[in-house]
Amino acid sequence: MADHNPYLNPKLTGNYLDRYCVHSSILSALEQAIPRFTGKFLDVGCGRMPYRDLILNASEIEEYVGLDLDDNAYADHEAPDANWDGKTIPFGDEQFGSAMATEVLEHCPNPQKVIDEVYRVLTKGGVFFFTVPFLWPLHNMPYDEYRYTPFALQRIFETAGFRQIEIVPLGGWDASLAQMLGLWVNRRPLSRPQRLLLRGVVRPAIKFLLSRDQKPDPMTGPMITGLCGTLVK
Repeated sequence: MADHNPYLNPKLTGNYLDRYCVHSSILSALEQAIPRFTGKFLDVGCGRMPYRDLILNASEIEEYVGLDLDDNAYADHEAPDANWDGKTIPFGDEQFGSAMATEVLEHCPNPQKVIDEVYRVLTKGGVFFFTVPFLWPLHNMPYDEYRYTPFALQRIFETAGFRQIEIVPLGGWDASLAQMLGLWVNRRPLSRPQRLLLRGVVRPAIKFLLSRDQKPDPMTGPMITGLCGTLVK
């Protein structure tokens, strides 16, 4: 499965330079969080459910439930286990021992409502894992709503009632430059010969930058690629 899933096996190839930084950093953060997942697991805004097999094989969860819009962009790939309206999670109180939302909250018009709902469906002591982008182009337009600072996330999570809130960056200064180089060479309008040439130039630079990146304290670091974290109900 991993060999055919770039989310689980990201490689720094030419046509993947724009996504390598974000996918590899999310995978690393998720792998660290997985040992804390227990009980029934809810993947909020699951998309293609790229991490399902990883979570099922590496955790003690009893059941994985993928939740997404009924008209989501990935429905033709594999339908989610359950549908929602992007606001209200269609399950009763305290049904899940753990949950996650990877690259989802930036698409929620009312993120406080969504986080309140996640809190509601988690059991006491349940763990929620999240990631959000910070340095990323507009995407899924017009459904790209927010870029979050750690301060905004802290306030949203505390308002919902979460405790033991841990928010950490996915990357710092060097990863930010690496990510921008990858996005620039693969998404800026260029001729095919120009793009192929620049990929060859940029790839070793990205590799070097990522090798020396240091993740800052998210509350003081001035440049981050994105944020991730875990919370406890």
